[in-house]
Order: sequence, then C-alpha cells, then structure tokens
Amino acid sequence: MKTDTEHIPEHTGKNGKSAAVYHNIPPVYDENSRILILGSFPSVKSREAVFFYHHPQNRFWKVLAAVTEKDLPDTIEEKRVFLLANRIAVWDVIASCTIHGSSDASIRDAKPNDLSKILDTASIKKICTNGSTSWKLYRKYQMPLTGLEPVRLPSTSPANAAWSLERLTEAWRKELNDI
Repeated sequence: MKTDTEHIPEHTGKNGKSAAVYHNIPPVYDENSRILILGSFPSVKSREAVFFYHHPQNRFWKVLAAVTEKDLPDTIEEKRVFLLANRIAVWDVIASCTIHGSSDASIRDAKPNDLSKILDTASIKKICTNGSTSWKLYRKYQMPLTGLEPVRLPSTSPANAAWSLERLTEAWRKELNDI
C-alpha cells in the first residue's frame, strides 16, 4: 500500500506525458498550527527535494518572510521550523495524479490527500490555497468533507508573472494578518 510519504518516481507513457505521480512530501503541522496553506501538487523540484516550494523562483518563502517580518529561511529544516514557529501548516490538496512536469493545468485523475490528520490535531482557523488550481481542487474534493470555505490567495509560482513580489506580499498579508 502506498503512503503519502512514500516516494514513487513518476514514469512516462508513450506520448511523453507523465503518469501516476504520487505525493512524497509529508505535511508540516503541529497542534499549534492555526492556518493551513494548501498547494495543488508539488512541483518536480519540490518532489526531488521532498519539501514544499523548492523551486528557486517560487516566491512562497519570500512572501511568508515578508508577511511575518522574519528572516528568510534557507534550509529545509529552517523552513520547517519557520512554519511551525509561525503557526502555519502546509500541505497539498492532491495525493496523486497524472501530471506533465510541474504544470497545474495538466493535472488529471486527481486523488485527494486526507486532511483529517491535520484538522484533527491542530485548531485550524483558516484554510488558504496557493493559487486558483488548489482552490478549485480543494472546493471539489475537500470542502464537502471539511465544510470549511478556503481563501484563494494568488499563486507564488513563477508562472504567475502578472503578480510582483510586492503585490503578492500585500495580498497574502491581508489574509495572514492573524498569524
């Protein structure tokens, strides 16, 4: 049986498209977490590093550091400590899917993660999604189970070039001001 933390390498079908990719990053949370930030599915770089938002051009860590007015964490351990110190839980909506590279637009055959382990442990006050794909997927798969309306934040992905770092930070600050 596959678990949410077991790494299963993606394989390529005849058409060069990826198939059957499994989430290999465990969620970051503890009993003090109050905000849950959900992505859609980890990028190739994040799956390789086995940690969230590992692509060097993703602005997730810069935005959170600016919002919290804390130093930018560098290592994976520093990022984990940073999240927990700021009462932030992080995971993704999808446990497995068919995906081509890191493209959210290519996600097919999605199977959701079980958020109950986070929600049963932590007193989550707000669920935020990092971008519109995670928002749509959460509303489809998770909201019927949790009953919690998500807040859609603009994506920190480098693919969201229309949003500057400053504009992203301001939008995220408005929603995360209670951390």
